[in-house]
Amino acid sequence: MAEEYPVVDLDSDALDAARLLAERRLPGLVVVDPSGCPHSVLPASQVVRFLVPSYVQDDPSLAGVLTESLADRAAGKLAGTKVRRLIGDETPELPAVRADDTLIEVAALMARLHCPLVAVMDGKTLIGVITASRLLELALATG
Repeated sequence: MAEEYPVVDLDSDALDAARLLAERRLPGLVVVDPSGCPHSVLPASQVVRFLVPSYVQDDPSLAGVLTESLADRAAGKLAGTKVRRLIGDETPELPAVRADDTLIEVAALMARLHCPLVAVMDGKTLIGVITASRLLELALATG
């Protein structure tokens, strides 16, 4: 089930990470610590959330009065920012499974953590990633 997948580290440039997400249309990225061990997952939705001002998140009706120039400044907001800032202060649980976990075990973890991908681990080594779309593909093929 696991596939090779790009990773970024905590100190990677957030703009580069966003470009990687956009260019490859990825649901998220695995983030590794300085030793190369998986640390967390950065969902694409978290990057989008970083771009939206907090006052608009608090009151979505304000989104209608903002101009598109705000979208034009998105790259500027990400430039010079590290991936660790997008993740936030609280280290989220790493969505990780073992290579021998079942499709249902993987699905249950994705559902519990609301995460679009999970890291497939052998101890502390990243073997690959399972995305929600890959999981659905496999689930529908067996049905």
